[in-house]
Amino acid sequence: MNATGPLQAALVAGETSGDLLAGLLLDGLLERWPALHAVGIGGPQMRRRGFEAWWAHDKLAVHGYGWEVLRRYREIVGIREQLKTRLLQQRPDIFIGVDAPDFNLDLEAALKSQGIKTVHFVSPSVWAWRAERVEKIRLSVDHVLCLFPFEPALLAQHGIAATYVGHPLANVIPLVPDRCAARALLGLAQEDQVLAILPGSRKSEIQHLASRFFQAAALVKQAQPAIKLLVPALPNLKALIEQAARPCGLLEQLQIIEGQSHTVLAACDVTLIASGTATLEAALFKRPMVIAYHMGWLSWQIMRRKQLQPWVGLPNILCQDFVVPELLQDAATPAALAQAVLRWLVAQDAEPEKIAALQSRFTALHVQLQRDTSRLAAHAIEQVLQG
Repeated sequence: MNATGPLQAALVAGETSGDLLAGLLLDGLLERWPALHAVGIGGPQMRRRGFEAWWAHDKLAVHGYGWEVLRRYREIVGIREQLKTRLLQQRPDIFIGVDAPDFNLDLEAALKSQGIKTVHFVSPSVWAWRAERVEKIRLSVDHVLCLFPFEPALLAQHGIAATYVGHPLANVIPLVPDRCAARALLGLAQEDQVLAILPGSRKSEIQHLASRFFQAAALVKQAQPAIKLLVPALPNLKALIEQAARPCGLLEQLQIIEGQSHTVLAACDVTLIASGTATLEAALFKRPMVIAYHMGWLSWQIMRRKQLQPWVGLPNILCQDFVVPELLQDAATPAALAQAVLRWLVAQDAEPEKIAALQSRFTALHVQLQRDTSRLAAHAIEQVLQG
């Protein structure tokens, strides 16, 4: 990049959450460098900002370990090698890997070794599991943009430069969500009891979790016949969700809504939700939740051996407490999931102080995560470019 030329940036974002984060990052880069030319791997949020996607972001979507990954390994490694070759030929001013550490860290290491500056947006969760990644991060990146306030000091202990930029979702989601407006948009009555069911944003997650979630929802429906069941779904996953709901006799009972996960979370009383970024979104909407996850046996054995904290869900990790229940692997039975959901529903009337305490905790978390993420990230990237 010369003094007057546009910034040439390459980005890789995997999955829906990475696409959202990268889109918000591009807002800050475009504000600082209006003639920005950005290329790589991304999704619709990035393309909306003028990003040139050489591959779609969902090409990198995998689930767990073992067979789930091995089946896609050759394709994903092939994409990475093609991308590396292309970037080394074009030599962008900077490479920004957005999450997807299994894909991005190796790519960043190769690019950095050839003199291309590298930034990683979203610190890999070395404080939660896979602590051995710290050395790999140090060798692979010039700077890490952190979503959580405790991360820069932790990385600094290992000689890794990092900046806390806040979590973009804390600025997208209002501090006081408008539940009435969300319900009106979805055609719900204000007095309706509403359960939001979010079994994940990846095909493999739907295959592992949706049937359990819908069996649990059927049990909740037996106990609370008037409850409304809402499922926000990506368009490409709608048929899979319908397929999982049919054996449970729930297909006619579900309101499957394309997209609009934020509207659904704002409208619901409780959410049954897959562990991942969506749990943080639910916390920012101040919603009681039941977090669950299930994966293949081998993937589970590997993950549990690398886990460093007792919590898996982001709200619990950030609060350092089991503020909401987590039901993982064999514990994630339909009966146990239904009971946990029903406890929250009963608490709405019987223990309002319990709901109020949770909302207060989530509000404090929301305030802590609010920063001008786009500008802080763009400023940190500018400092990296200036050496």
